[in-house]
Amino acid sequence: MTQPPSNPPQGGFGAPQDVPPGQPPQPPAQPPQAPAQPPMPPAQPPQAPSAPPTAPQAGYGYPQQPPTQAGYGYPQQQPGPYAQQPGPYGQQQPGPYGQQPGPYGGYPTQPQYPGAPAPAPSGNNPFKGKPGVIVAAAAAALLVIGGGTWFALSGDGKDEPVAKPSNSSGPKPTGSVDQGDGSGDGREAGDDLNAGRKPGEAKVNWLVKNTVDLPRNGAEAYGPWVFGDTVVKGMYKSLVGYGLADGKEKWSLPLPFEMCAAPSQVSSTGQIVIGVNDKAGDRADCVVLQQVDLKTGKAGWKKTLEKGTGFSSLSDITLAISGNTVTAAGTNNAWGFSLADGRQLFKTPTGNCKPYAYAGGSKLIGAYSCRTGDYNKKQEQLSEVDPTTGKPKWTYKLKPNWEVDKVYSVDPLIVSARQEGETRDTGKWAVQAFHPNGTPRSLLTGSTDKFAPRCGGNYVIFGKHLQGCVGVVADANTLYMSTEDDTSGLARTNAVVAFDLNTGKPKWRAAAPAERIVTPLQMQGGNVLLYMEAKYDKGGALATLAPTGGSPKVVQQHPASTSEIENDFYNARYVYANGTFVIASGRVSAPNDAEEKETKTMMAFSK
Repeated sequence: MTQPPSNPPQGGFGAPQDVPPGQPPQPPAQPPQAPAQPPMPPAQPPQAPSAPPTAPQAGYGYPQQPPTQAGYGYPQQQPGPYAQQPGPYGQQQPGPYGQQPGPYGGYPTQPQYPGAPAPAPSGNNPFKGKPGVIVAAAAAALLVIGGGTWFALSGDGKDEPVAKPSNSSGPKPTGSVDQGDGSGDGREAGDDLNAGRKPGEAKVNWLVKNTVDLPRNGAEAYGPWVFGDTVVKGMYKSLVGYGLADGKEKWSLPLPFEMCAAPSQVSSTGQIVIGVNDKAGDRADCVVLQQVDLKTGKAGWKKTLEKGTGFSSLSDITLAISGNTVTAAGTNNAWGFSLADGRQLFKTPTGNCKPYAYAGGSKLIGAYSCRTGDYNKKQEQLSEVDPTTGKPKWTYKLKPNWEVDKVYSVDPLIVSARQEGETRDTGKWAVQAFHPNGTPRSLLTGSTDKFAPRCGGNYVIFGKHLQGCVGVVADANTLYMSTEDDTSGLARTNAVVAFDLNTGKPKWRAAAPAERIVTPLQMQGGNVLLYMEAKYDKGGALATLAPTGGSPKVVQQHPASTSEIENDFYNARYVYANGTFVIASGRVSAPNDAEEKETKTMMAFSK
């Protein structure tokens, strides 16, 4: 089993650093629209991170997350896979943002980002070149970032039978459900979750605990995803659907071997494709794709991917869904399949540049690595891809040694990039917004805050999850991002900063209530929906922020009587749908079997 990642770095990352001059752009195949905004002014000197991350990050393997479906978020995440890095985009302004919320949230204690980005000096942005239909330059915000990465090696194996839905066979992954009426065994007998609820506080709908005997080091959890009246979570050798209203198990799908990959998105028809190991043990490969209908829990088509050779054989896959296409990608390998029937739509393209990861949603965005012939020189590029053919609609080439880090939003397109330094403290990070045709829109700069977007997910080696971040939300013209926790006072607190995607400059800053931490989850009715973390003596809450700023307005206060439970979900992930807020553990493990089977895995609240 993969060992849990080490603790994330303390503190956030400093302001973005200057980016080295870019190379001349490749001539565009067809001239796309010119960027609406000119390059930003030179960046301000970056602030040094408060403390270096504890786990270095690798060039390829960012632990997943989740996600990108709005409404999911990861609370405190595990360390990211990157070291701090200068902006990689053509334009030269460091971006200060975190990632856009996806169906997955982030991992706890994940590396945080330094101070708000300041414009990078001209000619010093990692994004370079002019836009084109096939080769389009895009400039974005640049930021300094610090982080760490974890790797989990895998080996060879054989395929196994397709998983079959069941409500009785196989290990029960769900555990008992306490519906807040004292009838479940989630708490002591006669202990009603809502007994201590005060007037005005939300109801605890249900609480689920684990009953599965997990491997020695525990297991990663996938999801939660919500489709209709069902909330779905995957862990170890099963995928389980629960009633969103009552937490009761609706279906359970046993898997032949461990679940090893999942996308941030669910299709509009409620279908998903997950990755399953091809055998048991440490030498298993994550190469089996299994389609599942989240409405019924029924397993559909199944595919086994070709195993890579050489360096590519070490790469784990990551998955993304866009329209009727599901992609699977790893180092030098990529595939696109029909979500409906598993028919292969495209595979790894020929040529010098190969896609290694995709971001899904309303658009399909690919990150590519290109051969350079120089071990010390990395070259990457970014493209919007036709989900039916796999062909790029436009391509933007990053500066040498800059890597695509995360895609915070596919529409509008907001991308994070990074550059490794000689040490994990000297790397750089950048965030940039793009026009629909791949041309630069803005580079986010100008804030003196440090930022803490949290990204994470299940471990991958030499692959990269482009989605699955929390702490950043975007609408058509604004990016909303939570700052790093301020620990200078008696208790932690933070704020949300809004950036104008047309200028890259901050529009406003909204402080969290005293001694509270807020995290943007998604856009809701034109407002920013926030989760206010629970404290040991105060329940969490949902709050909204108007697009014009102001103070957060609490719209759902959770009971203080259950605050210790709400505050005890490891690597918590959040989802809000149909009036119900769900918090779920991102990983389940315990010192012994008895405690492991008492671990709370999911909890739901509603008015």
